[in-house]
Amino acid sequence: MTAKPVMQGLNGLNEPQRMAARHTQGPLLILAGAGTGKTRVITTRIAYMIANRILPENILAVTFTNKAASEMRERVGHMIKAADAKKVTVSTFHSLCVKILRQNIDRLGYKKNFGIYSGADQLGLVRKLVVKRGGKNAELDPKLALSLIGNAKSRGLPLESINHSFGAEIAQAYQQELKLMNSVDFDDLLIFAVRLLNDHPDVAEGWQRRFPYIMVDEFQDTNGLQMALLRSLAGSRQNVCVVGDDDQSIYGWRGAEISNILEFERFFPDPVVVKLEENYRCPMPVLHLANSIIRHNQGRREKTLWSSKESDELVRLLGMPSAEEEAQAIVGEMLATKHTQQREWEDFAILFRMNAQSRPLEQALRENQVPYRVVGGMSFFDRREIKDIVSYLQVLVNRSDDVNLLRVINNPPRGIGEGLIESATDFSSVHGISVWEAIQREDFLASRSAKGRSALAKFVELMERYGEMAGTPTADYATMTGEFLKEIEYFDYLRRTCKTPAEADLREQNAREFIDTLFEHRARSSHKAKGLQHFLDEIALASDREDDDISKKKGVCLITLHAAKGLEFPIVYLVGLEEGILPHSRSVLEGTRDEERRLLYVGITRAMRSLTLTYCHSRKKYGEKQPCQPSSFIKELDRKWLQEILYDEHINKPPTEESTASFFEQLRAMLAAKS
Repeated sequence: MTAKPVMQGLNGLNEPQRMAARHTQGPLLILAGAGTGKTRVITTRIAYMIANRILPENILAVTFTNKAASEMRERVGHMIKAADAKKVTVSTFHSLCVKILRQNIDRLGYKKNFGIYSGADQLGLVRKLVVKRGGKNAELDPKLALSLIGNAKSRGLPLESINHSFGAEIAQAYQQELKLMNSVDFDDLLIFAVRLLNDHPDVAEGWQRRFPYIMVDEFQDTNGLQMALLRSLAGSRQNVCVVGDDDQSIYGWRGAEISNILEFERFFPDPVVVKLEENYRCPMPVLHLANSIIRHNQGRREKTLWSSKESDELVRLLGMPSAEEEAQAIVGEMLATKHTQQREWEDFAILFRMNAQSRPLEQALRENQVPYRVVGGMSFFDRREIKDIVSYLQVLVNRSDDVNLLRVINNPPRGIGEGLIESATDFSSVHGISVWEAIQREDFLASRSAKGRSALAKFVELMERYGEMAGTPTADYATMTGEFLKEIEYFDYLRRTCKTPAEADLREQNAREFIDTLFEHRARSSHKAKGLQHFLDEIALASDREDDDISKKKGVCLITLHAAKGLEFPIVYLVGLEEGILPHSRSVLEGTRDEERRLLYVGITRAMRSLTLTYCHSRKKYGEKQPCQPSSFIKELDRKWLQEILYDEHINKPPTEESTASFFEQLRAMLAAKS
């Protein structure tokens, strides 16, 4: 029997949405165009399944961010009993893999308390290996080495196949070091989970029985490993529902394989395919423009977005002499629009292809005292003091974690100098053991000074004592962390090392906020007996973008096109429609022009009311003015839905006072017409 809230949810859907929500058996591909209400469909489908006696604990919904997972859980909770909603597993790919590996990674030769290395830790390890094996003047950039490793892993290629001899050597040494430290990186989570399921049928069968119903959101962003994981989990039941839009596949550079959605039938034969084409976000002129640009892509799944939101306001195309004048014109117009339309600054967004484009925009906003936020600032968990504390906690649960151990072994200073640390690192490498084991070996300690031996002994005793306290699921790890920081005099250390009292106050405030987060986590999960390891997993799996919650920030939003995906704003300026920027200069060599076009499509479909596209005739590069050509994509736009306003009609002729005045007169007239 379908519950009343679920029936109301179904009745609120359009016909294709309703068809998708009610299909529960066999493979289902939902092609959800931009702004077509896919989240509503997914949550209604989950509620419908539970209302029709599918056990909530048998449903797995996979998203790409924890924020999306939380939103999905919350929406489902409005339609069914809260207790049932909590039983549904809503997870990111990486969180799901951690769950799988925590239970059975010992089958792959790892201990179950493995650590998870994210960006900074990975780079630190690679940098150490590059210097160790190639010397301080090694020609391989550690960031390039890490990129080579990530590219090989995300594509499922063996590390020895890396087309860079020293890079391949570093990659294999990197993997050996991770194994020695009982640690994995993000790519390993997927690789090892797939290996575990494929090589151990009993493990696979257990997870298939647990989750006979699987849903995947943002399917166009999946890579080959994620598809392999999905197929292993689906087994013979094939009750797989994927939701995505090939027209919004913009992460090829990160390993996403658009073929997963374009060739879905090859992996899951005879699926039901439902197209969601009614857009609830954009006015029709914006959608006409979006449809006109994306039709130039080859090999896409045909979709045509439409909306009941008619509008007489065309999309505007502004040609500007320079990036500085582009910025001034945009800010000037925003000031006028805010006044005439009674807008909030949060209603405005400026989208760009590359972060470097934000400089003149930020300068113009500051000069006009307009508040703004740049999406993608430093994550809370990337701050120095937070990384220090997290490193200590990582070592407390996994003493073999060399990278985190080396970060904290003399931080704050405790008499373990660089020479002693280097000797311990060398000793561990020669003997194939962790640094933690090395600093306790008699044959290492015998040749050390009495002072060095004493400092190491005190450090080992400290970590063993608190490690034992942290090691149980019921441990009060929040209180323990506060006591630990007090014992090592960490806050005194911050005050000694910060340049100003204000900086010290801020860093101490951040550290105490982190401890509050520990208390909140323990209160939230105490009934599940989840300990410190679970908290550290959550931190490792949290993405930078989720930490940078734009809904909590005020002002005009400056954001890259990639980061803007999934967001919407009433008034959008999409700047820099020039060859070399959009499409990017690399797109011709790399064969990614279609992806650049999809990126433009994503930008266009962020606009809820008004959209302005801009390009410049010159930009400064390395301090020199460089000529620019309008993007070739402009020629692909349907001119019927464009209002072109040229700052100067003659591109090769400097603008005159008359043409400049005429341009701004057009802007003023347009604003007056809007009001």
